[in-house]
Amino acid sequence: MTTFTDLGVSDAIADVLHREGFDAPFAIQTTAVPDALDGRDVSGCAPTGSGKTLAFSIPVASLVGEARPHRPRALLLTPTRELAGQIKEALIPLAKVRNRSVATFYGGTNVNTDIKRLRRGVDIAVCTPGRLADLVQQGECDLSDVDIVVLDEADRMADMGFLPEVKRLLDRTSANRQTLLFSATLDGDVDVLVQRYQTDPVRHEIEAEQADLGDVRHLFWSVTRQGRRPLATDTLKAHRGSAIVFCRTKRGADRLAKQLKKDGINTAAIHGDRSQNQRERALAQFSNGSVTTLVATDVAARGIHVDDVAMVLHYDLPGSDKDYVHRSGRTGRAGADGVVLSLVLDDQHDDVHAIQRALDLPKGLDRGDVRDLDRGGALVGAGATTNGGTGGRSSGSSGSSNGSSSRSSNGSGGAKRSSGSKSSGNRNGSNRGSNGSSNGGGSKGETPSGGARSRARRRSRR
Repeated sequence: MTTFTDLGVSDAIADVLHREGFDAPFAIQTTAVPDALDGRDVSGCAPTGSGKTLAFSIPVASLVGEARPHRPRALLLTPTRELAGQIKEALIPLAKVRNRSVATFYGGTNVNTDIKRLRRGVDIAVCTPGRLADLVQQGECDLSDVDIVVLDEADRMADMGFLPEVKRLLDRTSANRQTLLFSATLDGDVDVLVQRYQTDPVRHEIEAEQADLGDVRHLFWSVTRQGRRPLATDTLKAHRGSAIVFCRTKRGADRLAKQLKKDGINTAAIHGDRSQNQRERALAQFSNGSVTTLVATDVAARGIHVDDVAMVLHYDLPGSDKDYVHRSGRTGRAGADGVVLSLVLDDQHDDVHAIQRALDLPKGLDRGDVRDLDRGGALVGAGATTNGGTGGRSSGSSGSSNGSSSRSSNGSGGAKRSSGSKSSGNRNGSNRGSNGSSNGGGSKGETPSGGARSRARRRSRR
C-alpha cells in the first residue's frame, strides 16, 4: 500500500494526516502531490469527492514561506465561501507543523477583521475572488510575494463569471510562482488559464475509483406546475435519508423551504443572500441530521461536501447538462447509492431531452409516482463521466416501461499523466504553458529546464 511518506510527504505532516484519519492517499493525491512537492505546475482534472483538497493542501503546507504584513505567500482561490471554509479546515492542522498561518477572506464577513489579520501577516490566504479584489484595491493586500497559487474548482469560477477578476489577481502575483489548478474539466475557459498562467504543467486526469462509487438512479418525472410542490413533499416524505433540493432563484428557495416546513419536513435554505452564520448553521444541521432537507441554489450548493446525501431533487430544472452534473454529484458518494430526481414541467421537455442526450442518459419521461423511487429510471454508476461529470453510457436495461432505464459504469478508476509544452514569455499575463494535450506518459525528468526551475523555486521559499 502506498503511503504519504512514499510520495515525499514529511514524516511530521504524514503523522498529522494519520491523526486526521488519512493513511492511504487517493488517486489524485498519489499522482499530483509528488509533482507539486517538486515545485511543478500541476493541472488536475478530478471529480468532486476525489480528495483533491488534500492534493493541493499538502504541498502548500509543505512549501509555503513566511509572510510579511499585508503580503501573503500562498493564495488559494475558490468560487464559494463554503469551499473556502472547508479548505481552511483541511489546511490548519497541516500548516501548524511548520508554524504557518491560514485565514479565509470572503464576502458576508467583517472586512475590518480581514484587514487586521492581513496587517499581522497571513502565510496562506484562502479567498473568493470578489473579497480579495476589494482588499487589493484598498491597498490592504499586496500579492507580489505570492509564489504558490491554487485555483480550486476553476471550471465553476469560469461558470460564475469570475475569470476576469481571477486573471487580474493572478497578474499581481510573483513571476516565479508555482500554480496548481484543479477542475472538473480542463477545456474551454479553464484551458485559457492553463495556457496563460502555468509553465510546463504536469496534467493529471483522475476518474473516480469504482470502489468508492455508489449506484445513482436518475429519474425524470413529468409534472404540472400545480402538482409539482405536493409531489415534491410526498417524495421527500417517502424517501428515507437526506436530500438536497435545487431551486433556480434565492426567492424560490426560501419560498419552497417555508412550504416544506409547513408540510412537516425538517428543512433549511442556503443561498447567496443568507448570512455566513446562517449558511454555516444550515450546513452543520444538515451534516448532523437535525435538518434532513436542504433547499439550495446552484452557487451555494457548490460548497456542500456531505458524503451521505441520499437524494438530489431538481425542483427547478438545471440550466445545462454541466449544471446537472454539478448538482447531481452531491449524491452517490463514498460508496453510497443515491437518487437524482428531476421534476419536469410541460414546457421543459425539450430541455430535459437535451440534458439526457448530452450525458448519454436514456431519453424519456415518466409520470410521477413515489412508488417508483426505488425502481425505473436510469441506474448509473455514480462516477461514470460524460463531458466531465456524472452521467454514463448505457450498457443494459433495468426494465423501465418507457425505455429510459439503464445501468452504466466507468470501469476501474485510473489516472492519466502528461507534461505540457513550455512556451516563451513571462508569468505576468503572457501566453505561456501547456497546450493541454495528453501524451499519457510524462515523467518528472522529461523536461530538464522545468526540473531545474522547480528546484530553484523550492530553495527560494525555504
